[in-house]
Amino acid sequence: MKFNKILIANRGEIAIRIIRAAKELKLKTVAIYSEVDSEALHTRLADEAVCIGPAPSKDSYLNITRIISAAEITGAKAIHPGYGFLAENAEFAEICESCGITFIGPKPVHIRAMGDKIKAKQTMEKINIHGIPGSNGVVESIDDATRIIEEIDYPIMLKAAAGGGGKGMRIINGEEALESGFRLAQAESKAAFGDSRLYIEKFIAKPRHIEVQILGDQSGNVIALGERECSIQRRHQKLVEESPSPAVDDQLRENLLTAAIKAAKKIKYQSAGTINF
Repeated sequence: MKFNKILIANRGEIAIRIIRAAKELKLKTVAIYSEVDSEALHTRLADEAVCIGPAPSKDSYLNITRIISAAEITGAKAIHPGYGFLAENAEFAEICESCGITFIGPKPVHIRAMGDKIKAKQTMEKINIHGIPGSNGVVESIDDATRIIEEIDYPIMLKAAAGGGGKGMRIINGEEALESGFRLAQAESKAAFGDSRLYIEKFIAKPRHIEVQILGDQSGNVIALGERECSIQRRHQKLVEESPSPAVDDQLRENLLTAAIKAAKKIKYQSAGTINF
């Protein structure tokens, strides 16, 4: 579908980047904002801005009905979700399609396969790309968590199934911190993504975080555009990205790119995407 105006379903620096790219493409932009973000820079840089509710994310940036309404009243025929919030919400992508609005991102089927971190790990295991030891699915309770930890031992990381941007993650170093950490991770995940499901991974104290950028088209072709070193982080959120990674040699680079392409082809991925190692 052709469009000349996009609504940006995000805020702050993420929205500003999208606005700048849209201007280069001669596209009109619509910003959305909560009541406390009325003076934010992205609302002033966009061609139009619409208030979608009060400060809590669940009442504004996670409120699908209000975001779709904002697109309809402004005549925006496409929505760019940025990252975080609803970017990996398959239901949101489906609703956009049903309303005749282009969702600028992966297809709903691909979001379900890879946006949900638990399902993504399960999908990759089927093609022999292994994840970090931990739970095989959703951890429903403290008792479930305890049983899993007995197998992998502390320290562990609690992670949001719908997570991104470093949210919904807690390092647990011992049994005394498990219950409070579990509740806090659930609450943060619910607030940030509208989804409280958690899973467990063994905590790696000094990891390398390497990302591979991929592009997939509608004909089943996938290319990898190289890797990024993303290990310098604060609160599990990247601060610096360096490409190519100084920690990756030629053989490891080939292995990473091959695995990323294999993963994307497995689900017939379309659009831009990132495989994290």
